[in-house]
Amino acid sequence: MRTLKYTIDVRTVLVILTLILLLFTFVSCAKKITFLTSSVVPAARGEVAIKTDKNKNFDIHLQLSYLAEPERLQPAKHAYVVWMVSDESETPINLGRIIGTSKLKIQFETVTASKPKRIFVTAEEDASTQYPGNMVVLETNNF
Repeated sequence: MRTLKYTIDVRTVLVILTLILLLFTFVSCAKKITFLTSSVVPAARGEVAIKTDKNKNFDIHLQLSYLAEPERLQPAKHAYVVWMVSDESETPINLGRIIGTSKLKIQFETVTASKPKRIFVTAEEDASTQYPGNMVVLETNNF
């Protein structure tokens, strides 16, 4: 009876393990959610990336494109505001005003301690408002 000997190259094993580790790292980095099509600004597109940092906070990063200037809306507004509904409360939280140098590509980033459940963007008269108006420009489904 013959016995077969398998010789395993240590470098091959290390390369395979490294590739598997990298795969898991990239897959678990961030959860990306696409905004629904807007009826207010139909050309507007965007996505939200949410990841947890080492302090268990949630890093929220928005990438938006083709967002019309708020002054061009009917009725005209002064600012776009990002809102979040969290797991802890159904009351929307004002995350901040969207400020972009180019209306074709806009990025917004913030950190929150609450886990996001839904994120949406409204057009507002005042960016510091505590309650969202009814002109929802972009929104996500519940995560």
